[in-house]
Amino acid sequence: MTAVATTTRRSARKAKGDGHLRRAEILEAAERIFVADGYEGATIRKIADEVGVSSTALYMHFQDKGCILLEICQRTLELLLERNREIAAKPVDPVVRVRMMLDAYMRWGLEHPNAYQLVYSVPRPLSAALWPEGTVDLSTQCYEIFCGVVREIAASGRLRTGAAETAAQALWMSCHGVVALLAARPAFAWADQDELIQVTLDGLMNGLVID
Repeated sequence: MTAVATTTRRSARKAKGDGHLRRAEILEAAERIFVADGYEGATIRKIADEVGVSSTALYMHFQDKGCILLEICQRTLELLLERNREIAAKPVDPVVRVRMMLDAYMRWGLEHPNAYQLVYSVPRPLSAALWPEGTVDLSTQCYEIFCGVVREIAASGRLRTGAAETAAQALWMSCHGVVALLAARPAFAWADQDELIQVTLDGLMNGLVID
């Protein structure tokens, strides 16, 4: 899956629909616009036009665009946090768990390319007050769970080089590069995504972990 095109469109006004369906439409449209125009460039009017509703109707679902950003980021990161918790709790070798978590991270990013770019690739709003602090906390929790499993590998003396924190960050940064480039350059002749993920993980784990 690749990121949705960054051009926006003006939709015809839609009839009033189910609240939860309209809310989902607003979130999807806002993801595209935040990625395309940045937080400062996105407006309630643009988002409303993309969905095909009035600005007044949109305000019935969200108080402002900051609330929209918060929900997009929270929903997406909660999925990753849930996956990390499930994998971290599995009674298997920590090396296996780290590989599973990295695999899940890349696939999560490719399943949600616009939200991924919004959380990890698009510059945050200039005002710290505009960036949802709850999202920062969720992202930190995801990292800490992952880093905890890497610490298990380090504690067993199986890291070839570096401290646990350094290894965890190097693994995360490497996988981020795969997801970010696949999302940002969809027209490039990339190899099969499954193979790219597996080759990346083989290289990272074989390079850092002693069998």
